[in-house]
Amino acid sequence: LHYVTLRTRLLQFGKMMQWRDLTTENIIRWDAWLHNLERPLSDAEEKAGKTPQRIGDGAVYNYHKNLKAMINRAVLLGKISENPYNRLRGKIRRGDKPNVEFLTNDEMMAIESQHPVPGTMMAVARDLFVFQMHTGLSYADTQAFDFSQYKKIDGKWVNVGRRVKTGVQYIAMLTEECERILESYNWQLPKMGNADYNHCLKALGMAAGVTTPLHSHLARHSFATRAKAAGHTIENIS
Repeated sequence: LHYVTLRTRLLQFGKMMQWRDLTTENIIRWDAWLHNLERPLSDAEEKAGKTPQRIGDGAVYNYHKNLKAMINRAVLLGKISENPYNRLRGKIRRGDKPNVEFLTNDEMMAIESQHPVPGTMMAVARDLFVFQMHTGLSYADTQAFDFSQYKKIDGKWVNVGRRVKTGVQYIAMLTEECERILESYNWQLPKMGNADYNHCLKALGMAAGVTTPLHSHLARHSFATRAKAAGHTIENIS
């Protein structure tokens, strides 16, 4: 999905259509163009009267990261002799979001109160998102979820695992809501493609009256915010 979006943006940019167009100068122009790109509003945001905002530095960085990876592959295949990004080391920086998005307790409760028809993609998306909100697990980690790795400690199911993408160790504990979700799926968390998941989450957010567009990272941020409000330290949450 990331590369499909990247291709769309490159077509919109229109200045890097051939291998010979992949120059340092065009990469710099591409960076300036990306920084002026506006994020499209969701239907809920339009109804709420929000105005379009430029995409954040983090999103710009991800476009560069994906393009750089594709050019590196092209170099290996002999399509181009050098990656123009090599001359820009240190000039394309990862941006930090000025504000981390998260859901309020009322918004989380509104999502939990949604009960789509069992067995539908919407129902699976709702359950995965709620599971993330209660555990802080990433989308990739929910897709690799294995209940057999959990052990009961002081009446709670707990697991010490490692994140799929980074290998960083984490500790996850299942709440009663997580147990209810798992029981409904015979203790096997359902699988769902990332594109389908995010598409269903947008519809789920609209149904719950949440104006912030739902995405999997939002569930993790909301988990962290709720844990902090409950008195847990940043070190333990991290």
